[in-house]
Amino acid sequence: MRAYTRILTTLACVVAGTALVIGQGGQGYRMTVSQDRLINAASEQQNWLLMNGDYGNTRFSKLAQINRENVKNLRMVWAMALGGMQDVGQNGTEAEVNPLVDNGMLYTTDGWGTVYKIDATSGDQGKFVWTADAAVRHAGNQPRTRGIALWEDKVFANLPDGRVIAINRDNGEIVWDKRVAGKNEFGGQEEFYTAPLVADGIVLVQNGAGDGGTRGWIAGLDAKTGDEKWRFYTVPKPGEAGSETWKDDHSAWKTGGGGIWQTGAFDPATHLYIVGTGNPYPIYDPQFRPGDNLYTNSVIAVDVRTGKLAWHFQYTPNDSWDFDEVGVHMLYDIKIDGVVRKVVGHYARNGFYYTIDRTNGKFIKAEKYVNDLNWTKGIDQKTGKPFEYNPKIDVQIYNPEARALRGDGQKRTCPTWHGGIAHQPLSYNPFKQIAYGVGTEGCFSQNGAMVASLGPDGGVDPKKSEPRKYSSDLYYGAVTAFDAANHKVIAKVATDIEIRSGVIDTAGGVLFTAMQDGWLVAYNDDTLEQLWRINLGTPLKGAPVTFQIGSKQYLAVQTSGRHLHPVKFDNLENSSYLFVFALN
Repeated sequence: MRAYTRILTTLACVVAGTALVIGQGGQGYRMTVSQDRLINAASEQQNWLLMNGDYGNTRFSKLAQINRENVKNLRMVWAMALGGMQDVGQNGTEAEVNPLVDNGMLYTTDGWGTVYKIDATSGDQGKFVWTADAAVRHAGNQPRTRGIALWEDKVFANLPDGRVIAINRDNGEIVWDKRVAGKNEFGGQEEFYTAPLVADGIVLVQNGAGDGGTRGWIAGLDAKTGDEKWRFYTVPKPGEAGSETWKDDHSAWKTGGGGIWQTGAFDPATHLYIVGTGNPYPIYDPQFRPGDNLYTNSVIAVDVRTGKLAWHFQYTPNDSWDFDEVGVHMLYDIKIDGVVRKVVGHYARNGFYYTIDRTNGKFIKAEKYVNDLNWTKGIDQKTGKPFEYNPKIDVQIYNPEARALRGDGQKRTCPTWHGGIAHQPLSYNPFKQIAYGVGTEGCFSQNGAMVASLGPDGGVDPKKSEPRKYSSDLYYGAVTAFDAANHKVIAKVATDIEIRSGVIDTAGGVLFTAMQDGWLVAYNDDTLEQLWRINLGTPLKGAPVTFQIGSKQYLAVQTSGRHLHPVKFDNLENSSYLFVFALN
């Protein structure tokens, strides 16, 4: 394995070095990335214009040159070494990134927020056109990013230090640089865990650090200037709608959580930004924050023009398991009970697949997709709430054998706190009406940890809190195919390790994903039979994407960092590469 990795390193360095000498070949391309192009991104099969493929987050490609019969002939055609691995540490970075592609020009970023433009028009090599480094200070920040956005003549990036930058797409110059995230009054650091999304001329960015004792929020920035137009908080303050669901007397809302870990979807017809929110804080003590704790563990729809909430749906009120619903929410139209509905489809962390009306947030149906689930008997198909949910009580019980409250010993809960599927990018095939997801299966145990308040001004004092005792089963990964029309699992395959990258489905009948232990894998998208795989010698956390240059289809995957849980693979190189494959 180490020898193979050294070969890749040498290849990447040679390619990168050559590019720095001749890397101006991509400046002739000037086609703007308009909103019309983004709305119709799925029709540009040669490109990959948004992090999750299209505004609906469906990650489906109409390319079919690579198919079930010939996928075994995929070969690496070029690779490039990227930066962003300095000062990473043992756990590594969460640079769960894939490149964007616009007619042979690739745009990507790394863990520390450096942005790259790569000319891949020749098909057989990549050449750096420019590198934009906003000089993020490493001390006190985490090398974490999930991508970038294209809009008109600019590239937008969130940085680990709380800044948002706009870059000239032609020459790599930084056009504007705005600090948007900071610290709250208790010292909690706000952070970006998502790729930005641009819609209606508004750059959408969001605070993901809800687990660190901050309030989640979405901010809308003017794409031309970077000026903040509005900000919506996912946890309401007293007097705002939803504040009545925080029934404590110590201002828990101030540090209430609700962070956002994955880029939302955009519905151009309604101008709504539809995104999932994280768990309430403190995570494991629902008695500290009695009530449903809106708008945590929810999907929310915000008007990008005004920042006003249009609707919401909450999955797990008064959560205590870290079942945050920060995962991808996909938009598609589907016939249900003989009627075509405009819906949101979501693999929830709590173990159920939900279908929700995206015009008004009304629940349609839900069904279990994980192998093991015990925290509830199921979802009430009339209300969308867990069967045991009681709106008349402030601290929900659900299954008392699976929920540890203050003073309780360890209780075993399924699925694990990782959820069946957390924030990993999903895919939806509109022709087969199948939703594909990758994630984690298993259970965990924890005690009831008591958390103390700092006082009437809010905040949590970890030093006065009872330590949380935690243990888990041996987790395993899973790839799931879910029939979205009939609401049932139609195929599932286990993997040795949890999957933290994502999936892409193609018209060639091939589903691709990547593993933390270095494997890039192709499956039959009907049966999930494994068709091909290759080990790249470095942990894979970026989701694969596909694009076309000339007449040839390519597959790309980006690597970055360790964060291998619960197993460490010390034989894998902690590195950052961009790998590109094509048929012989």
